[in-house]
Amino acid sequence: MTNHSPAVLGKEPVGKLLLQYSIPAIVGMTVTSLYNIIDSIFIGKGIGPLGITGLAVTFPLMNLVIAFCTLVAVGGATISSIYLGQKNSERATDVLHNVVLLCLINAVCFGSITFFFLDPILSFFGASEDTLPYARDFMQVLLAGTPVAYVFIGLNNIMRATGYPTKAMLSSLVTVGANILIAPVFIFGFKWGMRGAALATLLSQTCGLIWVLLHFYNPKSFIHFEKGRYKLRKRIILSIFSIGMSPFLMNVCACVVVIILNNSLRTYGGDMAIGAFGIINRMVTLFAMVVMGLAQGMQPIVGYNYGARMLERVRLTLKYGIIAGMAVTTTGFLLSELFPETLVALFTDNEELAGIAHGGLRICTLAFSFVGCQIIITNFFQSIGKSQVSIFLSLSRQLLFLLPCLLILPRYLGTEGVWWSLPTSDFIAFVTAVLTLMLHFKRINRTEFIRY
Repeated sequence: MTNHSPAVLGKEPVGKLLLQYSIPAIVGMTVTSLYNIIDSIFIGKGIGPLGITGLAVTFPLMNLVIAFCTLVAVGGATISSIYLGQKNSERATDVLHNVVLLCLINAVCFGSITFFFLDPILSFFGASEDTLPYARDFMQVLLAGTPVAYVFIGLNNIMRATGYPTKAMLSSLVTVGANILIAPVFIFGFKWGMRGAALATLLSQTCGLIWVLLHFYNPKSFIHFEKGRYKLRKRIILSIFSIGMSPFLMNVCACVVVIILNNSLRTYGGDMAIGAFGIINRMVTLFAMVVMGLAQGMQPIVGYNYGARMLERVRLTLKYGIIAGMAVTTTGFLLSELFPETLVALFTDNEELAGIAHGGLRICTLAFSFVGCQIIITNFFQSIGKSQVSIFLSLSRQLLFLLPCLLILPRYLGTEGVWWSLPTSDFIAFVTAVLTLMLHFKRINRTEFIRY
């Protein structure tokens, strides 16, 4: 048995496994988020506040790009872990090849359609006459490169789920390192503006793609490419889409919410308010991505042990995940409340933009401590294949709680109403997730889980 055999997921202590799998995933997700932050800093310092606002306008479209990617990537990773837990490496190999094909199909279809209707889409998403050129320049390059991004993300998730968390972490380090080197040259050196920033992103993802392709073309990898296996299989596709539907719908809903949010901010605060949200979003996303990295590290442990029916290990993994997740988001809450000026100053020197962002950051993060728990619980249900529960929890914050707040509060509080909508929905979503988890355990304790 090799060191990378997934069988260790059912034997090693849960705490040790969670560290082994989560730390590389956390590093990867954190580095990716830092890469987005650094990109925003380059744009803010090298292009100006309208560049920051133009980037913020692209967030809804970026959510859609991510949605179609995670539909395949997350679903494929979860299913492959479950198959490996069932000692079915042949079916896990089929999942790998189906993920590649589905990523390419999704990228070509979504990327090409969106590219040709980009201007009206961005205008609908909140772009003004001043910010549309910046948003257009950025997204045209990224949409042209969606096949590269989709295959890279899809394969990286499979790599992590099949016993190579450190390699998956290094994939992210490769992309971020390349972007940090390339972006300032394109933005400050060549003066290519938003197109330069986007092109640096695409070239860095290409470096990451080469890395993961080398892994899966290596026959020594536990799961690897094999001739004659590139065939779409209905059962696998349905399983991938069933599990991946939760993060897909979550990102689609995030797109809808940010569209409404951007348009509310443009109505009550103008382009600078949208730019302020762009800064706030980058900061809170950093901590949320750390928790997502923790959840990704949990996923193969939970998926394998659930598939192998070692269910007491599943519950212990969840317990550790919730504690760690809330510790991360509580750190984000404290930093945002105590040092908002320092954080915002990283992105802009513009006094108007910074002033709006200071107050917004403090309000938006008031309930941020609870977000870590909500993310872990949602991903737990996804990891054990209970996609309907995961979808419900994913949608509840966006549609049931945040959307009504965004439609009501700004009418009375203006821009601050937009900011207050976020902590309000965060807290209600946290309570909903905890109650759902308690109900789940109450129903199945007698038949599936062992009480400690």
